[in-house]
Amino acid sequence: MAYPQHSESGSMRRTAAVVTLALTTVLAAGFASAGEAFAADPEAAADAGEIPAGLEIFYGQQIEWGSCDGYSTDGSDLSALECAKVNVPVDYEDPARQTAQIALSRMPAAGEKIGSLLVNPGGPGASGLGMAVAGTGTPLAEHFDVVGFDPRGIGASTPQIVCLTAEEKDEQRSETGDQSPDTVAEAEQEAQEFAAQCAERTGTDLLANVGTRDVARDMDVIRAVLGDRQLTYLGYSYGTRLGTVYAEQFPQNVRAMVLDGALDPQQDFAEQMLEQMTGFQRAFDSFAERCTTLTGCPLGADPAASVQRFRELVAPLLDSPATTADGRGLSYGDAMTGVIAALYSPAGWEPLMAGLDELTAGNGDTLQMFADLYQGRSADGTYSNSAEALTAVRCVDDPVTTDRTALGELDTQIREAAPFLDDGHGTGEAPLDPCAFWPVPTTSSPHTVDAPGLAPVLVVSTTEDPATPYQAGVDLADQLDGVLVTYRGTQHGVVLSGQWCVDKPVVSYLVDLAVPEGDLTC
Repeated sequence: MAYPQHSESGSMRRTAAVVTLALTTVLAAGFASAGEAFAADPEAAADAGEIPAGLEIFYGQQIEWGSCDGYSTDGSDLSALECAKVNVPVDYEDPARQTAQIALSRMPAAGEKIGSLLVNPGGPGASGLGMAVAGTGTPLAEHFDVVGFDPRGIGASTPQIVCLTAEEKDEQRSETGDQSPDTVAEAEQEAQEFAAQCAERTGTDLLANVGTRDVARDMDVIRAVLGDRQLTYLGYSYGTRLGTVYAEQFPQNVRAMVLDGALDPQQDFAEQMLEQMTGFQRAFDSFAERCTTLTGCPLGADPAASVQRFRELVAPLLDSPATTADGRGLSYGDAMTGVIAALYSPAGWEPLMAGLDELTAGNGDTLQMFADLYQGRSADGTYSNSAEALTAVRCVDDPVTTDRTALGELDTQIREAAPFLDDGHGTGEAPLDPCAFWPVPTTSSPHTVDAPGLAPVLVVSTTEDPATPYQAGVDLADQLDGVLVTYRGTQHGVVLSGQWCVDKPVVSYLVDLAVPEGDLTC
C-alpha cells in the first residue's frame, strides 16, 4: 500500500520549494575544521551559562545578521527578515574535526525585548526559516526576537542531505502504488539502492549525525549565540520531539516551552504510523461527512458509501495516471499523497473536493499540486531536500525494523484502520524500507522522558488531529509534568492559528511565564 511517510507540519505550512539540488562536490565545501572556520569571543561564551567541555569556540561565536537573499528553499518570503549562519560541530564527540553551518532567520522584537523565541515547524526535513514571522501582531512579536532555523543538513543549512536528483525523484513518484507480491522484492531493492545513494551523495559523517539528538545540541548553541541564558521555544509536531529531547539534555536551560501537536517519545515508529493513519481516516470521514451534504460532491450523497466511492475514483490510477497540464501525469501514489496533504486541515477540504471532481474527468492537476507541495517540488521541477531529510532523520531516530512479518502485520493493520488508503492488494507482506539498509546506526530509541528540574511546559493537543493523535499530547504532558491545553477541532497544530482560547494562555505563558493553574480545554 502506498502512503506517505510522516512529514507533517513544516511542509504543509510552507509553500512549494524552490531550491536546486547541489552537487555532492559542492556540498563537501560546507565542511571546515573548527579552528579555521570562525573565531570565538571568550566574553560571549562566558555569558552563555554552563558550556559543555570542548565547545567553547561554538558557544562563544559572534553572529552576523544580514540579508536573507538566497536562504529560502521552500518558497517562503524572507524579505522582511534578517538571516545568518551559525557553526556547529558535525560530530559533538569530535567537535574539532568538521563543522556544519545552521541557517537562521530573525524578526527583531518590535518593543521591549525579553529575549529570543526559537520556533520549529515540524518535519523532520522542513525548513523553519519562514517561522520567524510567527506571532506577528501579538505580544510575542513585541517582546521577542522570533527566530527560525533550518536543522542540520536541511534547507539552507550546509552541508545538505542529498540522495536523489530531481529527475530521479520524478521517476520514483511516477511509479504505481500497487503492492502485490511481485513488487515486494523490487521495492526492497529500490530501498537498498536509495540508502546507498544517500551514503554516496551525502557522506556517512553527516548521515550519522542528523538525528534529533544532534539538532537539540545545535539548539543549545543557537540559544547561547543569540545571547539567551535560557531557551524560549515553540515547536510544532516533530518540533515537539526536538523540544522534548532538548528538555532532556538541557533541562536547566529551559525558560519556557510550548509543544503543539505532540509525538509521544514512548512510541516506536510502527505505533506512530498506525495511529497516524487511523487519524487520517477520521479526518477523511469528517471531510466526507461535510462533502456529502453539498450538491455535486464527488463522493456522492451518502457518507457511509464515501470510502467505496473514493476508491472507485483513485483505483484506475493503479493502471494508468490521470492527465496533468505539465504532462507528468498523476500516479496513484501521488494521488494518495495529495489527498493526505489536503486532510491536514479543513482549509484543504474545498480544494480536495475540486481535485476529486477533476478525477471524474481523468484530470489530476489539483491533487498533483498537493503532492508537489508535500514532496517539496517547485514549478520549475527542482526539489527541496525535505523528503530525503525526513528519511535520513527517521533512520537514525528510530530503531531499525527488519522483521518482514511484523511489517506485513502493520500493513494489514493500517488497511483495516484506514480503508480509504487500502488499494485492495494487501497480502500480509510488506517490503523493508530504506532504514533497514541505512549505512549508520540509530542514535535514539523509544523511552519515557526524564528531565529533572525542568521548568513548567505547555503541551497543546487537538482532539481530532489527523497527524499526531490527541492521546500522544496527553501522554507527553504527563511525562513532562506539564500543563495540557486541549483544543477541540480537526487540524494539525493550532497555536497562533487564530484560536483565541489557545493563543491567549500560550502568549501569556511565553511572555510573562504565567503558567495556567491546571489543564485547559477549549
